[in-house]
Amino acid sequence: MNFTIRKGNIKDASAILGLINELALFEKEPEAVLVNVEDIKRDGFGENPLFQTLIAEKEGEIVGMALYYYRFSTWKGKTIHLEDLIVKQAMRGQNIGSELYNTLLQQAYDEKVRRVEWVVLDWNTPARNFYIKSGAKILDGWETVQMDEEGLKNFIEKNK
Repeated sequence: MNFTIRKGNIKDASAILGLINELALFEKEPEAVLVNVEDIKRDGFGENPLFQTLIAEKEGEIVGMALYYYRFSTWKGKTIHLEDLIVKQAMRGQNIGSELYNTLLQQAYDEKVRRVEWVVLDWNTPARNFYIKSGAKILDGWETVQMDEEGLKNFIEKNK
């Protein structure tokens, strides 16, 4: 293995944003990224961090990350939500994503987390196959539900 996996820190904020932007391009939604470096510094490394990262580094360059946070399930207890696992396109095929994934799952196991969950796009066949091969289940009958900023505004204004 010619790369290392480590916990992220505030100095990684710009590189984290770069990976987020690269993922948005891959997912064909580059305009959807609203966070900036200051958001990442405050929300990931401030007084009350909302997320954590595992960073993959090769020859001093950040080439991938897993961004995750803890949740609580009313049925299971402590869980981890893997928000994104990102590897720079030029670095794919070197087991970097696999090592980030393995490291996060080992951490969850060591911490006695009862479930790790994430979302995968239905058209991302390589990722879906990777997850299934690892033993993960893609749940039928469950769909992701979201309310965006505009939806929140409309809801609040309508229900005042």
